[in-house]
Amino acid sequence: MAEAATKPAVTQVLSVQDLQAWYGESHILHGVNFNVNAGEVVTLLGRNGAGKTTTLKSIMGIIGKRTGSIRFDNQDIIRTSSDRIARMGIAFCPEERGIFASLDVRENLLLPPIVRPGGLSLDQIFDLFPNLKERLNSQGTKLSGGEQQMLAIARILRTGARFLMLDEPTEGLAPVIIQQIGHTIARLKSEGFTILLVEQNFRFASTVADRYYIVEHGKVIDGFANSELSANMDKLHTYLGV
Repeated sequence: MAEAATKPAVTQVLSVQDLQAWYGESHILHGVNFNVNAGEVVTLLGRNGAGKTTTLKSIMGIIGKRTGSIRFDNQDIIRTSSDRIARMGIAFCPEERGIFASLDVRENLLLPPIVRPGGLSLDQIFDLFPNLKERLNSQGTKLSGGEQQMLAIARILRTGARFLMLDEPTEGLAPVIIQQIGHTIARLKSEGFTILLVEQNFRFASTVADRYYIVEHGKVIDGFANSELSANMDKLHTYLGV
């Protein structure tokens, strides 16, 4: 009898357990629990104000008051500063993109420090985002929303990070640009990046994600794999109105 094929080992790179977070006196996260495995695209879904962005900021160390456990590569980083977290290989691309309006594309790309070896070169970035090469000398104010989003993602790829957190990367973009962002995420995954994605656009998320977690009122209330999507559409309609 032939031996059963051995499944490849799954390596968990991020584990979030009982994460609580506050903005001042406002208690935003109420015990968030989820995990991300190496090479996955995992999406946090939920309505506005559910706590998705706060979860990313808490992982990055941007939220000062937080408790619980955030383990990255088997190290608890709940009390680690954001600059040290970046040096560990985590990068955060915020929804507002943070493009410097007075700097051109090249200057925006070269501004962040390289925190780890293995970051993408400018040639690799231009291969991934040809539009940026064409707009190399254009100021941030001259870029379209889609070009700004490409630049925001490209900028963190130079740092050497391999764990990327993308906050609403398709917000306000035209369908053709959303499709390009989707192709970019798929390519990054194929090249070994791990991606934690926050999205309200479920239809986009369903084209790139391996697994989903539903966030509501500061808690993860459900989770399932992409292969279980059709069986969970009623839940998604209830939670998200999709």
